[in-house]
Amino acid sequence: MDKLFEGKRAFVTGGGSGIGRACALALAAEGCFVTVAGRTESTLNDTVSLIAEAGGSAQSVKCDVTIESMVRSAVEAGAGEAGALDVAVNSAGYDGSAELPTTEWTSEMLDEMLAANVRGTFHAMKHELDLMQRQGFGSIVNIGSGAGLLGVPGHSGYVASKHAGIGLTKSAALEFAAKGIRVNTVCPGLVDTPLIHDSSGALYDYVEPLIAAHPIGRIAHASEIADAVVWLSSAKASYVTGVALPIDGGYTAA
Repeated sequence: MDKLFEGKRAFVTGGGSGIGRACALALAAEGCFVTVAGRTESTLNDTVSLIAEAGGSAQSVKCDVTIESMVRSAVEAGAGEAGALDVAVNSAGYDGSAELPTTEWTSEMLDEMLAANVRGTFHAMKHELDLMQRQGFGSIVNIGSGAGLLGVPGHSGYVASKHAGIGLTKSAALEFAAKGIRVNTVCPGLVDTPLIHDSSGALYDYVEPLIAAHPIGRIAHASEIADAVVWLSSAKASYVTGVALPIDGGYTAA
């Protein structure tokens, strides 16, 4: 069976764990040479090893998405000597597990959240789009959240950052649609990643009530988010751009 991305190149931020790693594995399985970028070299190397063990090809590059010069260099590494990049997945970000009333959020906490989730995504998109517009094609998928589609009490800073990410997506999609570039966001509900487990591997206490809030009766596997990212990145979604796609077991449908 033909692979969706045979001979193509993908760049994934936050590729060392969670959804980013799942996306890297899924894209590699469909034939992409994948460059995974992130702050922790050991987890990036683990992702590269997993891809190699599955018969794929990948490389890693250290990158803090809040530092634009590092992002520029990482995107260039992802494009390789030919300077071509077919797919970009922006998964790096800061999670919203801290639960505080808006009045107790500090400016420092908000700045940290916006730096990772908004400025980081902006930096990545800026340099991915610059490269893709020169080649005349490409697909970008940002990893958002269901929190970008509604309000979540106690998580105002995180929610604001995820709403902003959807705004970046929609604006860029309109700007670059006629240039052969598609830009979309996926908005997962709760996903079973290391972020929701304590050091012993047990789920944090706050998770159980959230599971019950997902009408499908469970939370997502990271691979299920990756499957949607692969579809959005592929020619099978050639007429899809500017969407914020919920992948949440019905959480935002209510």
